[in-house]
Amino acid sequence: MFSPSQEELCALNKEPVKYGELVVLGYNGSLPNGDRGRRKSRFALYKRPKANGVKPSTVHVISTPQASKAISSKGQHSISFTLSRNQTVIVEYTHDKDTDMFQVGRSTESPIDFVVTDTISGSQNNDETQITQSTISRFACRIVCDRSPPYTARIFAAGFDSSKNIFLGEKAAKWKNPDGHMDGLTTNGVLVMHPKGGFTEESKPGVWREISVCGDVYTLRETRSAQQRGKLVENETNILQDGSLIDLCGATLLWRTADGLLHTPTQKHIEALRQEINAARPQCPVGLNTLAFPSINRKDVVEEKQPWAYLSCGHVHGYHNWGHRSDTEANERECPMCRTVGPYVPLWLGCEAGFYVDAGPPTHAFTPCGHVCSEKSAKYWSQIPLPHGTHAFHAACPFCATQLSGEHNCVKLIFQGPID
Repeated sequence: MFSPSQEELCALNKEPVKYGELVVLGYNGSLPNGDRGRRKSRFALYKRPKANGVKPSTVHVISTPQASKAISSKGQHSISFTLSRNQTVIVEYTHDKDTDMFQVGRSTESPIDFVVTDTISGSQNNDETQITQSTISRFACRIVCDRSPPYTARIFAAGFDSSKNIFLGEKAAKWKNPDGHMDGLTTNGVLVMHPKGGFTEESKPGVWREISVCGDVYTLRETRSAQQRGKLVENETNILQDGSLIDLCGATLLWRTADGLLHTPTQKHIEALRQEINAARPQCPVGLNTLAFPSINRKDVVEEKQPWAYLSCGHVHGYHNWGHRSDTEANERECPMCRTVGPYVPLWLGCEAGFYVDAGPPTHAFTPCGHVCSEKSAKYWSQIPLPHGTHAFHAACPFCATQLSGEHNCVKLIFQGPID
């Protein structure tokens, strides 16, 4: 699993250099209706055949809408900051041969490389559960990658639209920095959290920050779309690292570097772990029937042999109908092994390899959804506060976005081997 560096591999295989991947939290390997085109649960950023990055050049201060239109229709990238009805600052951008730019947002227009829609927790994401009003911006953010090693990736709020403009209207939070350059925030903001210690089992959550249109780092606003910006955080940058989380107010993305992915289990590895568990023939301690995790491409349908677990104690059983107590909630049952009362749910294997911090066996389940992964991965995600709504944070299962609960947000599973 530990292999040569990303650069050596690309040189050997004559493949384009991979900068990294964005993985949307809340999906277990693909979108519920399948990945289609630019809309998928995972997006790889490769070095482009020709650089498409841009960098700021000329600044214009405009007092008439006509002059503003003349500049923004020149076919060059630009950012417009509307200060009042009769004053707009337009920053023109020019081609940058040293960077590649990738844009993320809700719009399906051609400037968007990766189309992201609102994640509905609990994976009930199908065509019936349409979001009435999305909070994700149509042109939410852009990621700019250096074309030469170490291929640094930086994130900026807002993306250029089909006419190559970013437009910050009168109501948007914007300001002039002491050095004279204009900057601003998007309506619902782009939040970033870099974990302390990278993306490993030893990592601890970092602090959530807001990224400005020009890539500076700020403390969070009082609420998501407040007019007043937070304080500038001078010793932090917009450089993405392995395990950085990007929140677009409606969907959260995990950034994995190419080198980080080389040390992550693959889909094949997870399939091998599934087969290993099934080969040990775990049994229901009461019904004595053999249990088996369904194959990865059957990850939504509860099967007859599917393992179920009592999430308060971790005892794994087959499905059965007893244990209901009149004094408990509908999905709560009493475990026949230890009499603990708690949720009783089917177990699902976590299939999105990008969420694993190590390649350990799947021994722990998130509560209350029942997604199963390695101990270190379960403990890592159990402690990560993810933005929820306009100003709440809570830990969630990375495979289905369900808010975690219970004493530790996850539980160690207790399997019983075959009696024979």
